[in-house]
This record gives sequence, C-alpha cells and structure tokens, in this order.
Amino acid sequence: MSAEISFFDLFLQASLLVQLVMLTLLSFSIASWAVIFQRRKNITQAANQLQVFEDKFWSGADLSKLYTEISARSHIYGIESLFVAGFKEFARIRKSNISSPQAVMDGTHRAMRVALSREVDELETHLPFMATVGSISPYIGLFGTVWGIMNSFIALGAVEQATLAMVAPGIAEALIATAMGLFAAIPAVMAFNRFSHQVEKLENSYGNFMDEFSSILQRQTAGEQQNQ
Repeated sequence: MSAEISFFDLFLQASLLVQLVMLTLLSFSIASWAVIFQRRKNITQAANQLQVFEDKFWSGADLSKLYTEISARSHIYGIESLFVAGFKEFARIRKSNISSPQAVMDGTHRAMRVALSREVDELETHLPFMATVGSISPYIGLFGTVWGIMNSFIALGAVEQATLAMVAPGIAEALIATAMGLFAAIPAVMAFNRFSHQVEKLENSYGNFMDEFSSILQRQTAGEQQNQ
C-alpha cells in the first residue's frame, strides 16, 4: 500500500473532529500559498517599478512632462502615485495664489503622505492573514492530535488486552494533524517575515523619495520667489 493511500485511509478512519481539523489546515495552507504567490508578484512589481522610476526621475527628466506621461496611464501605483499626488497638489496650490512657500510644501508633503499610506496598505494586503495562519495552525493541529490520541486511549480502555496494532492507527492519524499544522504554518511564517521586510524597505525608499522630491520643489519655489 502506497504512502498516499495510507494517508487517505488514515484520514477516512479519523474521527469527525480530527477530519474537520485536517480540512481546516488544508484550507489554510492552500489560501496561504495563494497569498504568497500574489504578494510576491505585487511586491516584486513595486520594487522593479521603483528602480525604473528613480532612474528616469534622476536622469534629469522634466517634471511636468514626467507628470503628464504618468497621469495619462489608466493605472498608477507604487512610487508613481506618490509623485503624481505630490506634483498635482504642488501645482494646484501654486495656482491658488498661495504665496507662502511653507504652505505650499506642507500641502504637497501631506498629499504624498496620504498616497504613501495608501500604497503601504496595498502592499501589506493579506499579510495579517499569513501571520494568523503561521501562529494558530500549529495549535489547531495540536488540538487535533490531542483529541485523536485521547479517543485512541479511550478505545483501548474498552478492551482487555491492548496491542501496538490496535493503538498505532489512532496515534498515526492524530499525529498527521500536527504535521499538517506545521506544513501550513512554516511557509506562512517564512513568507510573512520576508514580505514584511521587503515592504519595510519599499516604505523607507518611498519616504526617502518624498523628502528628496520635497526638497526639489522647495528649491524651485524659493527660486521663483527670488525672481519675483
């Protein structure tokens, strides 16, 4: 009998509660892997976009032309959304004839801060779910194991002579629940830690860009004030 068939047989022989525990952990594992692939794709895209945008931004491109080019796109995300939000607010405040450079920069920085918060929230989507899977799956599996072993020993108490052949299947099916809990938890914890670190790095890069972009706009505003 193959290992796969034996595992399926053990699942069928398990009590209803242990079966529910196994199915729950299997669902957690499938959902966790779906989130892992989705988050990996989105975070990688954001990191690649950051590199491409910064190369273009620091190459000396005209900011107005760059804003027009990006604004024409149907979908703006990542660092481009910060740039568009900041430049749009900067242009709007200047058109409103506000003469105070500090007021202009405060409004611009506030708009970029809102965009930054929105982008970080997007990058962190479903990460709490992965943390939850990583933290509770071993305990759910352990609960299934304890319940299965408890039922096995209760059944042994009803017979006069217990043998290893009688107790082994019950213990095996119970231990599978713990194994499934670890199988669901370990990838979720590893992916959560990795993605959290990557999101933190992106957030720091976005924050640095905000400060540098604000400095550029501030120097531009100060130069215009001196020319008037």
